Amino acid sequence: MPIVPGRRPGGWKTMPYIIGNETFERVASFGMTTNLTVYLVKRYNMGAVAAANLTNIWNGTTNFAPLVGAFLSDAYWGRFPTIVLACVATFLGMVGMTLTASVSELRPPSCDAGAAEPAKGVGCVGPTAAQSAMLVASLSLLTVGAGGVRPCNLPFGADQFDRTTKEGRRGTNSFFNWYYTTNTAAVMVGLTFVVYLQDSVSWAVGMAVPAGLMLLSLALFLFGAGLYVYVPPEGSVLAGVVQVFAAAYRKRSLPLPSPPEQEATLFNPPAKTTGTALPVVRLPLSQQFRVLNRAAIKLPGEVKCTGGDEEGGGGAAVNRWRLCSVQQIEEVKCLIRIVPVWVSGITCFLALSQLWTFAVIQAFFMDRRLGSKFQVPPASLGVVSLLSIVVFLPIYDRLLVPLMRRATKQESGITLLQRMGIGNFISLSPRRHRAVAEPTRPLSVMWLVPQLALVGLAEAFNAVGQMEFYNQQFPEQMRSIATSLFYCSIAGANYLSSLVVEVVQRKTGKHGQPNWLDDNINAGRLEYFYYLLAGMGFANLLYFLVCAHFYRYKGSGSSVAPGAGEQELSPVYPGDSRRRG
Repeated sequence: MPIVPGRRPGGWKTMPYIIGNETFERVASFGMTTNLTVYLVKRYNMGAVAAANLTNIWNGTTNFAPLVGAFLSDAYWGRFPTIVLACVATFLGMVGMTLTASVSELRPPSCDAGAAEPAKGVGCVGPTAAQSAMLVASLSLLTVGAGGVRPCNLPFGADQFDRTTKEGRRGTNSFFNWYYTTNTAAVMVGLTFVVYLQDSVSWAVGMAVPAGLMLLSLALFLFGAGLYVYVPPEGSVLAGVVQVFAAAYRKRSLPLPSPPEQEATLFNPPAKTTGTALPVVRLPLSQQFRVLNRAAIKLPGEVKCTGGDEEGGGGAAVNRWRLCSVQQIEEVKCLIRIVPVWVSGITCFLALSQLWTFAVIQAFFMDRRLGSKFQVPPASLGVVSLLSIVVFLPIYDRLLVPLMRRATKQESGITLLQRMGIGNFISLSPRRHRAVAEPTRPLSVMWLVPQLALVGLAEAFNAVGQMEFYNQQFPEQMRSIATSLFYCSIAGANYLSSLVVEVVQRKTGKHGQPNWLDDNINAGRLEYFYYLLAGMGFANLLYFLVCAHFYRYKGSGSSVAPGAGEQELSPVYPGDSRRRG
């Protein structure tokens, strides 16, 4: 998509198309894949273990795919083309899955067509090579689509706000809350309505509806194309990171200049503009990780004149592997600061996922009756967490944030690290409650509702805080990678969860003692496992507090984010190479 010079960010008037695209995409994607294991067992005659393994591999790959899509978007393609191509790939993958459900030649014959004992797989025929290829190709297209949509949709929406203005910053804060709210509501629809169609109507209808919604998602996104601001890619962003370390290492023996000498000694050219009306934010030199500042020390012959160098820091580097700009160095520092906080997010997601998983298992052994005829399906308990997110986030955005803003003078009410810390703290509560209540079963399944609601509340604070934190603190040209980091933390939590469960099963249940995670939880000691999760959560909270204490917000010299009227960054607008603010 060509860049429109001077186009001002559209703000909220672009959101129906961007959030609408994400909402329909999430309904379609979750509706298509939630029942994947069941579909593989019932329609592809796979064993339960093989189907679960394939689903886990696909989920893990799909959660890591955004990292690749983000790199291609930020370095070469741009966000808008990446989203469009990814939506097309997702739609084609869903069409492929719909065909496997509709055309009998594309899947194995049903087991019960000739099996004496279909439940045991006797007489079942597995998929042919061609049928397996069709399935794998469809799932691969879904992975490609997720790799493009997930990391780009959120930062593309954030691009539509001018974050150097008070109105733009507040709009961005609200955008993240409403984005996650609609996202969660879409997941609820996918988990309920679409799954109902697949289970109770037919697999063909249950697959065709998500495909139709995906086509609607793409059409809605393209309909708003005339309103968007398009930020162009800037080449390989990872090469710039390596260049800073290489230049700093080459100049490791040079003394660091004192503050009065920095303006004349350090390479600090005017910031590049994006070709749009979006300002480019210049970062001031910080003293944290100051060893990297050597990469900006100018030596004779390292700078070539390019004209218009009114300020001493102008010109261009002859060799970017020997001389880097202050802006480039500060962007690398942003990445270094974020990594410890990101590690904390993995542990938080690990605990939340384990709480949800074992809540479903607990529900099988609890009294699930509501009235005389209805029993609560164990898997539907996840809706409690999602519902608490959908209810709480609008209240937080419209009621709590304005109240906190008046008290703290922070435009977001509280800082992003404070929000994430509150989520970490809340996540401890359901773990302690579960550990205490577990030995008293059998209980009503309704005892799980408050705990799952707290899980949703913890996610509303921590997950939304993480998404906004990464997008605000990453360098401007790496926002797609910032969003992909969120999904990588989920993928890391999934793999770490499997490791924790494996270790617990191997190390417990010896010397006549019950295994903590016995297949029959009535015979195990699940409460000990919850105590372990609580201990891990408490250690993670302490670790997070240490990280938050030493963290320095982008463009700020302190651990406190700039508040209202305290914008620390220097926006540079198109056509203006001077510093402003």
